[in-house]
Amino acid sequence: MANMLPRFIIPLLLLSCSMCFSCKGQSGPFREDFEKGEKDAYADGVVALSSGKWILQNALIANTDKDKKNGTGCMRIKSTGIASMDFDVNGDVKQLLITHATYGTDPASEWVLQYSKDKGSKWLTSGMTVYSTGIKNIAVFDINLDGPIRFRIHNRNGGRLNIDDIGTALGHVVNLNPPAKAGRDANMALGNPSKADSRNPDNYLLVKPQYTLSYNNKRGIANWVSWHMSSAWKGDISRCNCFAPDESLPNGYFKALTAQYIGKGFDRGHFCPSDDRNASMADNAATFRMTNIAPQAPNLNRDVWEKLESYCRQLCSEGNELYIITGAYGTGGIGEKGARENIVNNITVPARFWKVVVVLPTGDKDLERVNATTRIIAVDMPNNQNVNTYQWHHYRTSVDAIEKATGYDLLSNVPVSLQKIIEARTDQGNIR
Repeated sequence: MANMLPRFIIPLLLLSCSMCFSCKGQSGPFREDFEKGEKDAYADGVVALSSGKWILQNALIANTDKDKKNGTGCMRIKSTGIASMDFDVNGDVKQLLITHATYGTDPASEWVLQYSKDKGSKWLTSGMTVYSTGIKNIAVFDINLDGPIRFRIHNRNGGRLNIDDIGTALGHVVNLNPPAKAGRDANMALGNPSKADSRNPDNYLLVKPQYTLSYNNKRGIANWVSWHMSSAWKGDISRCNCFAPDESLPNGYFKALTAQYIGKGFDRGHFCPSDDRNASMADNAATFRMTNIAPQAPNLNRDVWEKLESYCRQLCSEGNELYIITGAYGTGGIGEKGARENIVNNITVPARFWKVVVVLPTGDKDLERVNATTRIIAVDMPNNQNVNTYQWHHYRTSVDAIEKATGYDLLSNVPVSLQKIIEARTDQGNIR
């Protein structure tokens, strides 16, 4: 999807199976929305907030029109300021999301989240440096630690930083990885196109609840991404724009940063689209992990590719479920700057993007229901600014042609005799 400005969403904290923390002996989900508590000066001090006591150094509780807040209050931290919990959170802390922006028209700010397992004697940085601008955004931190643990936010450089809604701001617990519902079927039901596994860094299998992918460490992007699409995956969660490194990659693997795309003339293009996963915050946030992103020419990402994505969702809304596999191959694309680029900041710019869509009426035992008449839409598009000379259906091709270009076996779980029939033809279906 297009490289759009962030929109505000309400962050949550993913809890353990008990879905409960205990703070200072009080049970309940940890959250802080900065709606209670007063501190109107930057001088060091302690303030009692709804979650517990916080130590604010060069920081205050703010409520002006220039503060980027949700509700009546937020926190504002000057450059080099620190806001620290003066209490521990007990429980299995898996993931923390924090809303952030810079105050008023202040310049961009750089900050980090830190944690302590010894009541604040020693602080360690969690994740990467976060860059805040004047637009509210959400930072996603994979914690994966048992309590007791406490956190602090350190504004290291730049403008004044607004922080709001750490935890479950609405006061109720939401499971960020909800159990599968009817119609949420296996994302790789039709096969593993490249036989990806956990041993090969350039064909590394990553299995997530929302999609499955093969990651190429040398190229810094996915080889392919596979997912199931049905009405069960659809909802009304806002696009989070919470681009973040994929910390589920092994140590030592290249982990792309969203900042590496800025100013290079290419969009942060999704493989699995944000709008295909908007039933919950976790589903949507997963699509913004950088392993699901690759450099796409803007006219491809925002026009032709997006229209195909929308058409797939239309098919889904008409009583179908889809199995989608998409990927990129080759090297060298042409973005807004007009020149062919092979690599930007250690990330390979693909020459082409492809997609295979298997369309089935909604039902059960999906693999068994694939037959000689099943509609298969396959496209192969150039990664350049002239791609929108034609509509997406101009780029329809056969699965066989994509397999020849990539070396993959795209529908490997389908019986070979049936593959020979459905993979050889080019879709001629009606485009509405």
